Amino acid sequence: MKGPGEPREAGSPVHLALGSNLGDSPAILRRAMDRLDALASVPVVRSSLWCSTPVDCPPGSPVFTNAVVGLTPRSGETPESLLRQLQALETEFGRRPKQILNEARPLDLDLIRWGDERRDTAFLVLPHPRAHLRRFVLAPLAELDPSLCLPGHTRTVAEWLELADPDPGLRRIPPVEALGD
Repeated sequence: MKGPGEPREAGSPVHLALGSNLGDSPAILRRAMDRLDALASVPVVRSSLWCSTPVDCPPGSPVFTNAVVGLTPRSGETPESLLRQLQALETEFGRRPKQILNEARPLDLDLIRWGDERRDTAFLVLPHPRAHLRRFVLAPLAELDPSLCLPGHTRTVAEWLELADPDPGLRRIPPVEALGD
C-alpha cells in the first residue's frame, strides 16, 4: 500500500464539488467543468447544475449554483497535486484570498473524495469533512452515484441526502438545451 502523498494509478475515483455565487454562476460552472477535463485522463462525468440557498455565509449572500463532477485523475496525480491545480483554477476564475469566511465567490472547488483515501492535514482533509451533511453536495452527487459510501461512512449518498437538513431553495437548473424548447 502506498503512503499519503504518493502517486496512485490512474483510475482512482475522484469527486469534486463546484460552487459559485458571484457573476454568471451557471456559465462559470460550465466553463470550469470544461477546464477540469484537462486535469483528467478521460472526460469528467457531470451532474446537473443546482441552485441552492447559501449555508453559513454572510447575511445577504447571493444564491449558489452547485454541481459535482466525477474525475479520473491522470497517472501520477496525487490528492495534494490535484488540490493545488484546483486552487490555481479558482484563482484563474477570479477567486481572491478570503476576507470574510464563506463570502461570495466566482468559483469554489472542493475535493470531496479520492477513492478510499483518507487525509487529515492542514492542507487537505479527505473525504471532505462536511460533504455528507450538505444537501447542495449530496443532491448532485446522488445523480452520479447514489449508492456511493464516502470513506469512513456506512450510509450511502442517497441515505445521507434523506437525512440532510432541508433546503427549500434547492432545485435542479434545466440544461441549456432544454431552455430553448
